[in-house]
This record gives sequence, structure tokens and C-alpha cells, in this order.
Amino acid sequence: MKKSCLLILSLLMCCHISTFAQSVEVPRDTSYTIVSTFLHNKKYHPNIELAKQELPENVVAYENVVYTTLHNTPYGERELRLNIYRPKDKKVCPALIMVHGGGWNSGDKSLQVPMAMAIAAQGYVTITVEYRLRPEATYPAALHDLKTAVRWARANAAQYGIDKKRIAMSGCSAGGQLATLVGMTNGSKRHEGNGEWAKQSSKIQAVVSMDGCSTFISQNNIDDTNEKARKYNKMPMTAQWLGGLYEDAKENWTEASPVAWVSRHSAPVYFINSQLPRYSDGKEELIKKLDAYGIYHESYMHDAPLHTFWFFHPWFQPTVNHTVKFLDKVFKSTGKRKQT
Repeated sequence: MKKSCLLILSLLMCCHISTFAQSVEVPRDTSYTIVSTFLHNKKYHPNIELAKQELPENVVAYENVVYTTLHNTPYGERELRLNIYRPKDKKVCPALIMVHGGGWNSGDKSLQVPMAMAIAAQGYVTITVEYRLRPEATYPAALHDLKTAVRWARANAAQYGIDKKRIAMSGCSAGGQLATLVGMTNGSKRHEGNGEWAKQSSKIQAVVSMDGCSTFISQNNIDDTNEKARKYNKMPMTAQWLGGLYEDAKENWTEASPVAWVSRHSAPVYFINSQLPRYSDGKEELIKKLDAYGIYHESYMHDAPLHTFWFFHPWFQPTVNHTVKFLDKVFKSTGKRKQT
């Protein structure tokens, strides 16, 4: 009887510990939102207006779909989710996986929803994706999550009407760096990770980078990060995400720099930028490498004097239009395209 009671008590304790382990909340920085960004920028740019989140009549939504489950994490079984928007017709469409910004530390997939809805209305399956941020995991977790999302899209292409041969990725700010890295590392095993859907390819056929840096290993960036660390006696967020200052984490700084991985397998890129030069770091060097392989690219600079132009009118709709025009050209044009 005594042994039975001890066994039952032991089982109850194990269940309690298991439940506790799975109930631990994932650490999040919730400071970066569309509303907070709008209120901050409105003070300096009073004419801006926030783009509304409205599901077009010709678009259907599938939201909070689990695309992968991470096992044995400090937070239990960790599900990563995405939203899907596509035309209501039954056509097979190209897909655009959309990566939010937030300095690799904050933000969530909802930041991309207004633009995803607008682009879906023009004939694309758009997918806004959750990925692990710095409070939860440092580089390369985010990259591996995004590669997994691409493989998921191919594995589930029939269910959502996705053309497996035409998958692009866009990103804003930190998301632009990640999207570009995914596209430049097409076929690179060292960047792939060990996520789900391993039988599918993670290659993408186009990248749209909105004010996303193309390198971490420029001397200006290294010097700026070191100066901030010295001045504020605190590790800058970029260095935290990459595992340390450049001198202490050279491998990560290089591995996370899109400019270091251009190959003949890399995807065409559209650079959409604001007037702020710091967000174009590495762009010209990346373009030279794309040219060396004959890989198509375009560039467009808004008259936007602020970074997060994609949230606001008057730049929201032009950004949508430029993105769709580029994707149409890459996915639907025939014949050799001239680089611009």
C-alpha cells in the first residue's frame, strides 16, 4: 500500500513538473508595434496616416496556422505560427512569405498583415510568419525558422494553392536582412538548420528587402557597434543577437551577412529604401556580386525621410505596387530581363 501511494505521488509530481515546464511563457519584447511606431513618427511627420488592416472582398484568410513545433525547448513544445491570405479563386498562385522587423528583438507577424492583405488582392498567396526573436533565441534560430517556413509552404502547396516553383520572401528592416539572407543562401547546407519538412527545398525565387541591411561586417557597422557598447556600457541589440561584438563572434557576424553568401543559386532582389543611408549598408557591394553572377536586381528609393515607411500613407500603396510589379516581372515575364 505504501509503495502504491509513493508511486501515485511520484506520477503526480512528474505531471506537475511537465505541466509547469510547458506553461513557462516565451520571453517577449512587445515594445515594437504599429501603433507605437505611428505615435512616435507622427510627432515628426504630422502628415502621415496609418495604413488600415482591411481584408479585401476577394481575399480569404487562414490565420494562426502552426507551421512547425519545436521540441525540448525551455518553453515546452514551442509552436510557431503563420497567417495565410490568398485570392478567393481556386487558381494556383505564386507565394510571398513576409518577415516583420523589430531589430531581431521585438515585433510579431501582425506587423505585416495590412501589406499581406493588399498584395494577396493582386494575385498572390501571402504568408506572414512568426520566428524566434532574441529574447527567446539568438542567431541562427530566426534564419532556420524562416527556412522551415519555406519548406512548409512547399509541403502544403496543394492545400493553399501555392505554386511551389514561385516562392518569394520579403522583409522589413531586420526582416529585410533575414529575407535577403534566405535568398542569398539558397542551397547552402550550413545555413539550413535541422527543422521540419526536410524533404522539401528551402530555395526561394525572389527577395524584396525594405530598408534591410545587407551586411554586418562593414567596417562602419563594426566601429559603430563598438562605439555604442563603449558609450552606453551595454551590448547593442545587434551584437546581442549575433552572440557578441565582432571580435568575439566573427563567425556569426559573417554567417548572418547576406553579402558574404552570393552564389549562382542566389535569388533576384528588389531593394526598396528610405532616405536613411544606414539601412542600405552593404547594398552596393551585394549588387556588384549579383552582377558578377548575372542575377537580376532592381532598386527603388522612396522620398520617405523615416525608416518604417511601409506602415504609412503616402508610401504604403506605392510599396505594395512596387513589390507586386517586381514579383510579376520575376515570376511572369518571359525572355531575358535587363538589369536596372
